[in-house]
Amino acid sequence: MSPTIRPVRLAAAAAAALLLASGPAAAHHSTAMFDWGTDTAIQGTIESVEWTQPHIWITMMVPDGKGSADRWEIEGMSPSYLNRNGWTKRTLNPGDKVTMVVYKLKDGRKGGFCAEVDWPDGRKLRHVPSRADPNIARSGG
Repeated sequence: MSPTIRPVRLAAAAAAALLLASGPAAAHHSTAMFDWGTDTAIQGTIESVEWTQPHIWITMMVPDGKGSADRWEIEGMSPSYLNRNGWTKRTLNPGDKVTMVVYKLKDGRKGGFCAEVDWPDGRKLRHVPSRADPNIARSGG
């Protein structure tokens, strides 16, 4: 092997190792920031839904009781998980008025993790597994 090829191969191997090592760390995050398992119901109007990997994002305007509304940023499960459980990218739409059960952010900001959505017509879709489900990860992850 020529002396100039060896450093190039070594650099390529190091770069590949760094990419492989960083993948799992960036692929998932903790749910420790949410008050996981404590249901809080909020009522409001869907402003936007981003149907993206690794988790969907919902923006909801929630009346504050003073004539204005607070913008809540709500994280959801992955699109693939939701598709397997009856959701589509058209399940929630801007302008929909819903009651959402969330696990609020522990730091007090207006946001949380979606657990369930209830529509005025009685439809209800669970967003995360029921706590009664024996297969649910108790860590909240």
